[in-house]
Amino acid sequence: MKSRLPQGYGGGAPNNMNSLARQAQKMQEEMERITAELDEKEYTASAGGNAVSVVINGALEIKSIDMQPEVVDLEEREMLGDLIVAALNEAFRQANEEKQEKLGPLTNGLTIPGLF
Repeated sequence: MKSRLPQGYGGGAPNNMNSLARQAQKMQEEMERITAELDEKEYTASAGGNAVSVVINGALEIKSIDMQPEVVDLEEREMLGDLIVAALNEAFRQANEEKQEKLGPLTNGLTIPGLF
């Protein structure tokens, strides 16, 4: 005896899977494009009233660190280190925030490990 599925069930599964696979591929390509674009973008942040400024890219690589001459004092090495750390952390925060802002709509808020 052969069983039958009600009308509207069964025949559409392969088409739905193909459509879902195409959508996933399109989303992956869009995410890769946005990520590559953001990796090239530069973010600048400063600390200590512009005494120290840093530039990083979206791949979180440090491109440059600039210090005003008056903050380069051997007696104040610890303060200079603190200013560099503060400026870098702000630049990293900016880059991560924009990446989440741009990629969030594609993932509907889903956090993908290793992506953010």
